[in-house]
Amino acid sequence: MTARLGSATAALLLAATMAACSNNSGGRTVDTTGDTTALSAPRNHLLGEDRSATGGDQAQAGVNAFLWRGAIDTLSFMPFASADPVGGIIITDWYSPPTTSGERFKATAYILGKQLRSDAIRVAIFRQTLQDGAWVDALVAPNTAPDITSKILARARQLRADAGQSGS
Repeated sequence: MTARLGSATAALLLAATMAACSNNSGGRTVDTTGDTTALSAPRNHLLGEDRSATGGDQAQAGVNAFLWRGAIDTLSFMPFASADPVGGIIITDWYSPPTTSGERFKATAYILGKQLRSDAIRVAIFRQTLQDGAWVDALVAPNTAPDITSKILARARQLRADAGQSGS
């Protein structure tokens, strides 16, 4: 009786091990009955959605997607150093306008909320001038950050209107 129980236990253990090794789905059930898109479609398994359908760069976690896209579009004339759609932070690299030598700018945009409102975005602009071969911090015109913020908001509202959505 003990020998039979030991053999049965060993057989069950072997079957369980083989079943675990045969499915490389990380514990999820995979339907492979002719569906080849399961292998090619990128999915975010944490959120349970296909982010490729929305371009993958639209913020879903905590920021307004129209503000995010508006900020990207508005600041796109500057090279990006970093862009985090989940955290809502865009940092540009230094940009020297072609018409001005010896001056460069950098911008940081913070998307602070989910609503399309003026208090849901904050923009910081940094300016440096070239003096004696070294870049030195300089004052930024007081209207520069508010002007860029207004352009981002206008672009975000245009994107929302183009998408056919209303409200905040």
